[in-house]
Amino acid sequence: MVQICALASGSNGNCYYIGNEEEAILVDIGISNAQLIKRLNEADLSLSKIKALFVTHEHTDHIKGMRVVTNKHNIKAYATEKTWEQSRMDFRSTRVNTFTPGDTISVGSIKIHSFSKKHDAIDPVSFRVEIDGISVAVLTDLGVANEEITEHLKLCDAAFLESNYEPQILETGRYPVFLKRRVASDTGHLSNNQAFELVKSLNGSPLKTIFLSHISKDNNDLEIAMETFKSLQEKICIELTSRETISRVVEI
Repeated sequence: MVQICALASGSNGNCYYIGNEEEAILVDIGISNAQLIKRLNEADLSLSKIKALFVTHEHTDHIKGMRVVTNKHNIKAYATEKTWEQSRMDFRSTRVNTFTPGDTISVGSIKIHSFSKKHDAIDPVSFRVEIDGISVAVLTDLGVANEEITEHLKLCDAAFLESNYEPQILETGRYPVFLKRRVASDTGHLSNNQAFELVKSLNGSPLKTIFLSHISKDNNDLEIAMETFKSLQEKICIELTSRETISRVVEI
């Protein structure tokens, strides 16, 4: 049995849990150590199972708690060399392992497949986590869904998939023009419809669960996001994530 949960998802912090009965990993740690412990307890998930942390890129909402969490709990961190250098944090390097996008890293029985993505960061990556024959992808902070992302998603049973903004809300919202352009650019974020079209394009995929992730507080609406995916809900369980609370823990 594999358990997955979005402990936090949004511009104020991201943290995704993937594990089985013996071991687990986190993807990103944009929340504090105190919040991590609180949310794990709320989800009835064990901190002691977490063996490693994988970082997608250096933005604060993805690495805020990295130094404290890895050092306090003796958890190994994995990041690309450029991401590590760009973050300018004291990770106490004995616990930091660098990798190149495209590498597959093994942590116990868990395999973590890394691959490049488009985002306005120095060396951004996404991950497909393979555990007990189940594949789970963390696909957030995507400017566009390139071919590599599509190919990995085709292999997945579940995914944390960005559904960041609704174009009309973004266009008429309070963001300054330069920021609106950044969000909607090829190095920004995926809209509701872009995420939907990505999933719709998959053929013969085992995908059964999608967590709509990194949903913007200012530029999206939860009902609109869910409505966008309505036609897929007979075949795929669509879950919402939150910037304030944990998601449902899904067991696969």
